[in-house]
Amino acid sequence: MLDPTVFHLERITLGDVEIAAEVGGSGPPLLLLHGHPQTRMMWHKVASTLARRHTVVAADLRGYGDSGKPAGLPDHSNYSKRVMAADQVALMAALGHTQFDLLAHDRGARVAHRLALDHPAAVRRLVLLDIAPTLAMYEQTTMAFAQAYFHWFFLIQPAPYPERLLGADVEFHMRSVMGARHGGLAHFTTEAWAEYVRCARDPATVHGWCEDYRAAASIDLVHDRESREKDIRVECPLLVLWGQHGVIERCFKPLAEWQRAARDVRGEALDSGHYIAEEHPALLLERVTRFLSV
Repeated sequence: MLDPTVFHLERITLGDVEIAAEVGGSGPPLLLLHGHPQTRMMWHKVASTLARRHTVVAADLRGYGDSGKPAGLPDHSNYSKRVMAADQVALMAALGHTQFDLLAHDRGARVAHRLALDHPAAVRRLVLLDIAPTLAMYEQTTMAFAQAYFHWFFLIQPAPYPERLLGADVEFHMRSVMGARHGGLAHFTTEAWAEYVRCARDPATVHGWCEDYRAAASIDLVHDRESREKDIRVECPLLVLWGQHGVIERCFKPLAEWQRAARDVRGEALDSGHYIAEEHPALLLERVTRFLSV
């Protein structure tokens, strides 16, 4: 849970899934979307400060955290970023917000990218953390990227292969993948780590992770290529931030890639690894507050 003096939990059923979100603060609405293998708890170092200026909605993606985890369809379409984005638009509408700012990390940032393409009127300003566009990353895969992000290729294997292996010791997997990145595990608080592990120990969560990645390597690429062919880009102002010590910086040209995918882009590398919100929350808050205050 985020700070209970600021946030309260909402569970809202939307079609085939229930979405869990914590809501707090006042002011213009701001949706926060987390990455893998985390939950809404990843925002715990910045959410209360953001809530001083915004009505903050920190949501769990379908397949993650305390949100619903439906079994994946054969074509993985119910975990497509299009469907996951529609979840979040419906969540915000149910909370009374038809337009909002959006801050998203990792897998959540991929959902946010699709949300801005499919629902351009819903997003006022967009901040994406430590990703390049999914299509660019798959089309430019190198040995260095595949070794660093091996889980992209492991999790997409047909069920139940990755689910069974991860189920044997999912915390070991998390410590191995997350701890191998810049800064190791030191920047994760005991409380946040316990929350990530609690959710990961549910076999349905592991299946949700796999379906998220399976969709990314299949139906999401179809949708992304369709958008590229039609020259559909992110229309709202976009801020991209990535870790200077991470894989995105090492293997891609993120600002150039986002300039091809959006019409109004600015961004920079920060002195951080992948988990910016937990490694350098003050630095993130300064950049985000300045961008959203316009």
